[in-house]
Amino acid sequence: MSAVRLVTFNLHHGVGDDGRHDLVRVARLLDDADPDLVCLQEVDRHFAERSEFVDQALLLAEALDRELAWSPSIDRPPTGGRSERRQYGNALLSRLPVLSSRVHPLPGGGEPRSALHARVQLGGGELEVVTTHLSSAAAADRAAQAAVVAGLPPAGLPGVVVGDLNADAAAPELAVLGERFADAWELAADRSDQSGRFSLRAGRGLTHPARRPRVRIDQVWVSPGVSVSGARVLDGSATSDHHPLLVELAVTPAARPSAAPGDAG
Repeated sequence: MSAVRLVTFNLHHGVGDDGRHDLVRVARLLDDADPDLVCLQEVDRHFAERSEFVDQALLLAEALDRELAWSPSIDRPPTGGRSERRQYGNALLSRLPVLSSRVHPLPGGGEPRSALHARVQLGGGELEVVTTHLSSAAAADRAAQAAVVAGLPPAGLPGVVVGDLNADAAAPELAVLGERFADAWELAADRSDQSGRFSLRAGRGLTHPARRPRVRIDQVWVSPGVSVSGARVLDGSATSDHHPLLVELAVTPAARPSAAPGDAG
């Protein structure tokens, strides 16, 4: 059995509640959490002035000494005499070796959405990791997108689906996730959040908006073979409009099915 610390965090392109873009404080927050896996949403790579046209994914990977896997949801040509493509999407920063990664465009209208499906090496096996950011506009789009991401980790192997799902875990459009996965927040015996001790919202794992959280849209879903010992909502108010969610996982390895004749690895 392998212990894995995982953080999922909607970065809001590194802009905190003070309106400042500051990747240094993002890196400090994540470094203090000391996760093995960091699953990020709303990450800019040379995207716009709002993030000073920097490559946020690469800078954070280097600052934390993690391997980077990238999933652009938006990919546009350079602008204003710049040479880098303007990209925005999801990132995985991994202390564990990344064996493979693949980008999956998701259905739906409005802002383009994608999912990053990676396979990481554990001490005694592997873990399937899907990082995504579902539509904020329409429940029907979220339902279609959730159906895609729920089917990405192969059946019978330990896996997680994480990200900003823009709906409560009990929302009807996320029911397809509950058919294969369990909500890590509900499984965790030890959990804490950013609500005050006497708040009626305490213990609910609310993550957004960071200043006064009202909804639990940042989630981790785990397959059979992945247990949850703890879940904690960290304080991200200085770095984003979301709070990060940290989960402590224990992964029981499973044998990977043999490829059928003719299948590519």
